[in-house]
Amino acid sequence: MKRSLLLLLLSACFFGKSQTFSSYRINLVSFVNPQSTGGIGSDQRKYSGCWGWFQSSKNKEYAIVGSSTGTYFMDISNPGFPNLCDYVPGKSNCTWREMKTFQNYCYIVSDDGAPNRFQIIDMQYLPDSVHVVHDGTTYFERGHTIWIDKDKMYIGSETKLGGSYESMTIYSLATPTNPTFLRSLKTDFPLISTVHDMYVNNDTVFASCGNQGLYLFKYNDALNTFTQLGSYINYSSGAAYNHASALTADKKTLVFCDEVPTSLPIRIVDVQDPANIIPQSTINPYPNTTPHNPYMIGNRWAIISCYEDGLNIYDIADPANPVFAGFFDTHPQGGISGSSYNGYRGNWGAYPFFPSGLILALDMQNGVFLLDATQTFIQPIGFTENAAMETNFQIYPSPASDHINITSAKNVNASVIISNVLGEIVLSQQLSFFGKQKIDVSQLANGAYIVNLKTKNGSLTKKIIINNI
Repeated sequence: MKRSLLLLLLSACFFGKSQTFSSYRINLVSFVNPQSTGGIGSDQRKYSGCWGWFQSSKNKEYAIVGSSTGTYFMDISNPGFPNLCDYVPGKSNCTWREMKTFQNYCYIVSDDGAPNRFQIIDMQYLPDSVHVVHDGTTYFERGHTIWIDKDKMYIGSETKLGGSYESMTIYSLATPTNPTFLRSLKTDFPLISTVHDMYVNNDTVFASCGNQGLYLFKYNDALNTFTQLGSYINYSSGAAYNHASALTADKKTLVFCDEVPTSLPIRIVDVQDPANIIPQSTINPYPNTTPHNPYMIGNRWAIISCYEDGLNIYDIADPANPVFAGFFDTHPQGGISGSSYNGYRGNWGAYPFFPSGLILALDMQNGVFLLDATQTFIQPIGFTENAAMETNFQIYPSPASDHINITSAKNVNASVIISNVLGEIVLSQQLSFFGKQKIDVSQLANGAYIVNLKTKNGSLTKKIIINNI
């Protein structure tokens, strides 16, 4: 990428937190609007899908942002000052652009009308630049959505050059720069007319089939065939366009969204027996909210992009009784904050899987939001810490390398629990000490962690960063 173009793009960016956005227990770290050109359509939309990538060799995090003109690659390792690294142009005037990553490659699809193309981008040279590996129609011309499971790439609603259509296809990424076609769902299930999106885990496909509902398929690698495991249809009293889903880490619970018509609820179902999917609960963020894309962190946190009502987080530790945990409104122009609804605008998607715990949210009109939901994840609603704990104890340093210190002003018996951003306990100790106690964290991977110190008199919770250089 030529330096002059990068400077032009950087000059168009706006970083800051001066504008007011409604939120609850989610803090704005920064936001940026990298596209200097105007949006498309009456709603002036500039952005669509987004994803993230962690470069382990350099300990850096990147936001990958789909826009109406192409794809931006941003270094967000210093989230208060995101840095635009490179830009890859794509089809212009584009409403739909989605991407996923595998190893150091980013795979980008778009479903806007011809001419269009599929792109493969090599990210190994970041933060300096990215290299385009493929930009054409050899494999297919258009795809509405994309998912990567292990070394397989799934394309939802694929259109070949010339116009032939497939509800869903699967490709091998054994050679990441040269995907190999494996199978079309239509070959085994021709009555499935569309797969809008799919969540795939270990070759089990949760296919959001639009007006046909939710279908579960299994791809058999040895036989190169799809078999049906189950379905969940006719669950709504009226029309419902099954749009997208996300699975809990234990593979017991699925969260899905219906996009059309507007204002349908988020649904939570038990999928332990695919042949007998059991409804657990529904969530209506607000009466007129339209959920769009769901994401799951562990078994507990459902993160939902809700168009004009921004990003919402729910605690579904008990799937039958979900609890509202936090939100950030990326779109104050409309929705509940703006007291009006104007169609499909606002927060399109998110990426909540960075090792740091940062959440990327992308608003169709407003741009890129980097969010900190630590308060949501570490302190359930109604929980109050003992204020005296702040005075009597200290937990430091942060960032830490091989150890952290806990100091106490008096003799104390305490438990220390360290959890990662998924809520998984990675270290637990019982302590009896006075003064300074050292805790070895040298075996923990780099990233954000929550330290919870409990005594008989109260509890103290701190977020720390571990960076083992």
